[in-house]
Amino acid sequence: MAEDLDVLDKTRIAPVDSLRRADEDLRLPVVARPSTLPLEPPLVPQVGEQTHAVGLRAQRPDSRDHGLGLTRYIDDIALPGMLYARIKRAGVASARIKSIDISAAEAMPGVMAVLLGREIPTNLFGTSIVDQPLLADPIVRQAGDGVAAVAAVTEQIAQAACDAIKVEYEPLPGVYDAIEALKPESHKVHGGDTNVYAKKVIRQGDVERGFAESYRIYEDEYYTPGIEHAPMEPFTSIADWDSNGRLTVYASIGRITLARVDLSKTLHVPISRIRVIGTIVGGNFGGKNEIRHEPVLALLAKKAGRPVKGRFTRVEEFVASTIRHAFFMKYKTGVSKDGKILARQIRMILDGGAYCSFSETTLGKACILSTGPYHVPNSFIEGYVVYTNKTTAGSMRGFGAPQVCFAYESQMDDIARDLKIDPLELRMKNFFRDGSMTATGQVLHSVKVIESMQNAVKKFGWETQS
Repeated sequence: MAEDLDVLDKTRIAPVDSLRRADEDLRLPVVARPSTLPLEPPLVPQVGEQTHAVGLRAQRPDSRDHGLGLTRYIDDIALPGMLYARIKRAGVASARIKSIDISAAEAMPGVMAVLLGREIPTNLFGTSIVDQPLLADPIVRQAGDGVAAVAAVTEQIAQAACDAIKVEYEPLPGVYDAIEALKPESHKVHGGDTNVYAKKVIRQGDVERGFAESYRIYEDEYYTPGIEHAPMEPFTSIADWDSNGRLTVYASIGRITLARVDLSKTLHVPISRIRVIGTIVGGNFGGKNEIRHEPVLALLAKKAGRPVKGRFTRVEEFVASTIRHAFFMKYKTGVSKDGKILARQIRMILDGGAYCSFSETTLGKACILSTGPYHVPNSFIEGYVVYTNKTTAGSMRGFGAPQVCFAYESQMDDIARDLKIDPLELRMKNFFRDGSMTATGQVLHSVKVIESMQNAVKKFGWETQS
């Protein structure tokens, strides 16, 4: 009898337990909690050792997310109701816009806003010279110039709307070579009487006397081409206005303060009402230092009343961003019989493309560094940047240093070969030392180039191989 009661009690309790478990299951979240990845505890330095970094293993705080594919780039960001923008590029390098017909684009289902250059409050920007339009109006100066922009519910519709926009051009002459751009009869990209928009001259000592005292003089010409940064992440930005008329821009721009200033100037919006959120940068190399299409996205977002994302195609990266400057360089160097540099004269022409961007900065750095890490008692350096109807040249790693380095180091090798001097010995003989003066008159201290070269020689085994 007791056993029967025990069985009866168990059968009565079991349904209650099942109901409790079912109730708990119903209270679970609809979406399962994401499984967390194992995280290594951070290594905390001991007291008094916080500043000791040399020789220790350093770990980037973002490396784990990069390695696990968890990094959130700007193209991973999507805002509610977000639209997608495309910009119609001119496709011609030098022309006047006679007319633009946007009626077919505006009539397309899914198109929420169309923008032309004349609608931008101040349709110009630039870091030192304000000469670049956001959307060309009425002059096109490079094939990558935008002439109209569209915001639509999908990128495909936005691109179709751009294709439907009809633009009539009046072809203009163009100039596509920096040397030709110097000639008086060349086409003037921005009007006026010259394509030269920046010049720098540096003099030290008496270069003619230096050449007169030289055992041998070497004259050579060098050229380095323009180079596109080609980051894995193309230019991408999102513009969003709140109900109080404040603008937020998400962008992988390296200089967000400069971006805020340019947005304020082009949109006529107080800088206090503009917020730029710098996202994780998927490759910069100097090419993302200034605005590209952000004011255009902002105006499209304002017209449509919804956030707008714009993303460059790979083709646009090459034609509508900035590239490294192409350099034309002439080096004339006089040396003594034992290889000491006595004089160096340098003339360089930079191809700035259609607009200024960071050309003035690049020219200045190139001229300052053009004599190399060598003591040159007599020097004369002159440099020019010219407009052409080509892709705009701007900032890229080194800002002019890699181009001139290629020239002066190539000539040092030629001099060493002609004088039958080991190229390392020639360099060691001319390197800066403590107290050396640069071409700009700067006196150097704590110069370690000789020690650095000696360490490199030892590790590389130059003496055993040469």
